[in-house]
Amino acid sequence: MSAVPPLSSRPRSRLRRLAAPFVSPPVFDFWARRLHPTWTWERPLARVIGHAPAAADAVTLTLRPNRHWTGALPGQHVNLGAEIDGVRTNRSYSLDAPVGADGRITVTVKRVAGGRMSAHLLDPARLGDVLDIGPGFGDLVLPARAEGAWLFLAAGSGITPLMALVRQLAAQDMPVPATLLYWARTRAELCFARELRALAARHAGFDVRFVLTGETPEAADEATGRIDASLLEALVPDLARRQVHACGPGGFVAAAQALLDGRVPLLRSEAFTPPPRPPVDDTGTVAVRLARSGRELRLPRGVALLDALEAEGLKPRSACRMGICNTCACGKSSGTARDLRTGAASGEPATALKLCVSSAATDLVLDL
Repeated sequence: MSAVPPLSSRPRSRLRRLAAPFVSPPVFDFWARRLHPTWTWERPLARVIGHAPAAADAVTLTLRPNRHWTGALPGQHVNLGAEIDGVRTNRSYSLDAPVGADGRITVTVKRVAGGRMSAHLLDPARLGDVLDIGPGFGDLVLPARAEGAWLFLAAGSGITPLMALVRQLAAQDMPVPATLLYWARTRAELCFARELRALAARHAGFDVRFVLTGETPEAADEATGRIDASLLEALVPDLARRQVHACGPGGFVAAAQALLDGRVPLLRSEAFTPPPRPPVDDTGTVAVRLARSGRELRLPRGVALLDALEAEGLKPRSACRMGICNTCACGKSSGTARDLRTGAASGEPATALKLCVSSAATDLVLDL
């Protein structure tokens, strides 16, 4: 199943093609949005038309994108942007279901300690707000024709992209055997529990297990324990034949990779927090020149460039802050940067250095 074909994929009308050279999009948007909040010349926007509790400190938002949004596949992320206290803020969120036949989408947002965007979106007063929305991105998707047997491993907010895949399969009447193991600290933090149990009751080929790390199991479909080899083998006896998608905090995903890499036919994973960083001996500061603005800065080595630039009062575009979405990527014409996820350093020029997961190892010249 693929996303609903976006309206923006239609050819421009002859009138729009003729008018384009004479139209200033910002001016058009200024006046058009006084008639309708999501009318723009070409800017993708989405209006919040639904706001419902999903679990403790989590809500599900229903969004109606305008015709300029280019769509997303189940399992992918989108960047959402809002102005919060006068500051433009962007964050990445996973769709929790396939795009609806009417073009609507849903995302489930969990409160993050200190998170400006999550606190903003959890406020019920946001119903009716208009958000910037980016195209779908990410590789945690199913093939066009799902075959074999599947295992989904979700922890915390990692349930959202995997729930989209479960719903995608359910819409096809569960054509392949699929098991979902879903870790949470308490039952109150579980999202979609009632729907998942109903799907398991309806489809013989779908199994769900809720793994609680802070409470004692009470129901037959509940278990306890951190992710490890013995737990996986107990809950999924045919583990070796499963194609696996895993999503959760960095430590959870790193553990899943260590346990399953090379032991299963397919393993794809995404972390919504950075994995533990390998130790590096970068200390002191380096000179960083911003080529477009002409600024010269002294930035600390071993610190993500995005964080270091923000500490200097700059506001580079950013969203996921985990090296996934490329929103913060910029060119690097000289110098050596280190990938904080792996510890690897590269002195080659780069057209898309990810500021959120890269640090300066030597003096740099960035295209900012």
